[in-house]
Amino acid sequence: MHRIVQETQQEEDEVDLTPMLDVVFIMLIFFIVTATFVKEIGIDVNSPDKNQNVKDADKKSIVVQITSRDRIKIRNRDIDFRAVRANIERLHAETPDAPVVVQPHPESTTNTTIHVMDAAREAGVYNVSIAAT
Repeated sequence: MHRIVQETQQEEDEVDLTPMLDVVFIMLIFFIVTATFVKEIGIDVNSPDKNQNVKDADKKSIVVQITSRDRIKIRNRDIDFRAVRANIERLHAETPDAPVVVQPHPESTTNTTIHVMDAAREAGVYNVSIAAT
């Protein structure tokens, strides 16, 4: 009798890992399938040609410069942060086909660059590109 109790107790002490492995494989398949459908969000950036001279681009496009201290300049004039859209609208009315070229300084913040690009879109200019300085 003592021996029967001992054998059943040993059988009960063993852990069956099969259900846990099934769950792990199902979770693995789930994560693989969902990972392929995840898309990263970003913005499309159109940069001007490398051959294009900045002075030539200045004559036929609206160039917005952003300094290292996030000051915004259009045609070498300081522009208030809130007046960017109005200035781009005015220049776009003068030359409707002119694209907006944003020239951010490497030390400027991304927030200012995005603000200028949004202001250009709100002004009705959809041809916006970023140029390296």
